[in-house]
Amino acid sequence: MSIIIKSTIMKKVILSIAFAAIAALGVNAQTKYIARTGQATIYSHTVAEDISATNNTVTGVINSSTGDIAISVPVQSFSFEKALMQEHFNNSNFMDSKQFPKISLKGKISNLSAVNFSKDGTYEATVTGDLTIKGVAKPVTEKAHITVKDGKISVHCKFIVKDIGSYGVGKPKGKMKNNVADDIEVNYTAAYDKGDE
Repeated sequence: MSIIIKSTIMKKVILSIAFAAIAALGVNAQTKYIARTGQATIYSHTVAEDISATNNTVTGVINSSTGDIAISVPVQSFSFEKALMQEHFNNSNFMDSKQFPKISLKGKISNLSAVNFSKDGTYEATVTGDLTIKGVAKPVTEKAHITVKDGKISVHCKFIVKDIGSYGVGKPKGKMKNNVADDIEVNYTAAYDKGDE
């Protein structure tokens, strides 16, 4: 009888440990990292002139379990050196920021196993997803560096948006028609904190 009781107790202990482990994994699986003040810079180079702008209000989310990522960029928050450039950038012929207020990137870290979110270090991630500009979504694959330190992460990536006109983005007319490049360089840097579970 005592053997049966001991066996029953052992089974309960093992089950309790198993459930605790599953629960722990479940909590870890829901870990999300959130960026609220990420920075995006854009750069256009032509013989006529160089144009650059900075945006410090980019938001982002990374799910460390699924690898899902999302980045949202408020178009009107880009700041240019010249007010006229900013006006041209936001008008209906170019970005039309009133009708299309945000640029977005949604996708996944396709090599998620190469990134250890629980260990300090810098990891190279491959991000695949859809980049949406002016309502036009196109598939992209880019490299990003993810740095893990003390439970927080930072992300940096640099890439080229090819043929900006294919997203429906117009160019200046007249004397300034050659002032904007076809390919735009983008830099994204953000610090992410753990969000609500």
